[in-house]
Amino acid sequence: MNLPSQHPQRIVLHNEVHARPPEAMQAPQSISRVVMVCDPQQRQASRAHLAQLLRDHHLPLPDHDATHLRLDVGGFRIRWELHTEFVTWTFIHTRPAATLDMRDPQTALREVPREWLAALPGSAVACLHLWMLPAGASDTDALVRALLQEETLVGSTVADGFGELYTDFAIHADGFSRMLLLTGSMAPRRLGRLVQRLLEIETYRMAALLGLPAARDVAAVLASAERELAELAELIRSATRADEPMLLDRLTRLAGQVESQHAATHSRLSASAAYFELVDRRILDVAESRLAGMQTIREFMDRRLSPARSTCEWAARRQDALSQRVSRISNLLRTRVEIEQQQSSQELLTAMNRRQGMQLKLQSTVEGLSVAAITYYVVGLVIYLAKAAQPWGWPLSPEGSAAVAIPVVALWVWRAMRRLTRRMARSDLDST
Repeated sequence: MNLPSQHPQRIVLHNEVHARPPEAMQAPQSISRVVMVCDPQQRQASRAHLAQLLRDHHLPLPDHDATHLRLDVGGFRIRWELHTEFVTWTFIHTRPAATLDMRDPQTALREVPREWLAALPGSAVACLHLWMLPAGASDTDALVRALLQEETLVGSTVADGFGELYTDFAIHADGFSRMLLLTGSMAPRRLGRLVQRLLEIETYRMAALLGLPAARDVAAVLASAERELAELAELIRSATRADEPMLLDRLTRLAGQVESQHAATHSRLSASAAYFELVDRRILDVAESRLAGMQTIREFMDRRLSPARSTCEWAARRQDALSQRVSRISNLLRTRVEIEQQQSSQELLTAMNRRQGMQLKLQSTVEGLSVAAITYYVVGLVIYLAKAAQPWGWPLSPEGSAAVAIPVVALWVWRAMRRLTRRMARSDLDST
């Protein structure tokens, strides 16, 4: 069948619903997860690092554009996932026995090459051991006391009562935090989904907390910026026209500082908010309920994680509010400067109109003097002509000829000057 033209991203978008799927699991198993925060270069290096492990075990190498991979590497299984900001390495080992040695509980990393594990690209932000055992296979109380710290112990039933989860959200001597999952009669795929949700709770919890140092740094910068903004607002109230350029310069510098800080931390704080929401969803997905005498994961997170979450949200809101305040005061000062400039322009135009009126009056006076001067010179010529014409019978004396010529010449000169002035005015209008 001939199909129409396909979108170039159709296959990728269609397979997004199958990205990072959970795998079916059965107890007993040991699982270890390492979450490495990576920059773009380290993300590519992690792909090469995975290829090195697979090459040593004579396994096929990952595709260049692969973002997740799971393989059986002899004594353990590995699951590699490439995320936006971090790379997760999950190691799974099927335990031969359904019990743990309380003195030395074996983890899934015992078969992983030590040198290769120590050279993982990036910086570790979360490390977790999870032991999955069948319920009733050992003394639960003794096992919990041996693995976890009683001061921060958290426990609840999960998967609608088909399992029990214990953790302490503490970093132990080996640098890993720990979880103990006692499973009941859960289907393998449901158990796999539950384990994935538990691993994601720890992963996203730590990823969300990456915004906390940025939020604390923002608080110090914002406190200084808010004090300076309050000082500038007070100075603007009593500022003179001579002070306004200096105030506008300080306000512009402050706006640049605030916007620079906002640009540097906005993405981090926004990412933290998204990760906090993912933690909430994953806790909801595990469907936990209370065990007698213990607090649930939800209660622990609400009490211990809420201050950090509120700090990140407060820093983001405070940044936005300060940016808006700086913008409002900048607009206020610019409006004030523009109004004063318009007033100065109006005064300048008024003065120019006044000077132009004076120039017109002076021009009229000069025109009158010009008519008199030209008339005087022309009448002088008439007198000379009358004296020269008397021998040929000119009837009027030179003085009489001048008296007759004065009004005629004056009128003619005046009309000529008026005509010239109108022509120049019309030429100016046409040019504008």
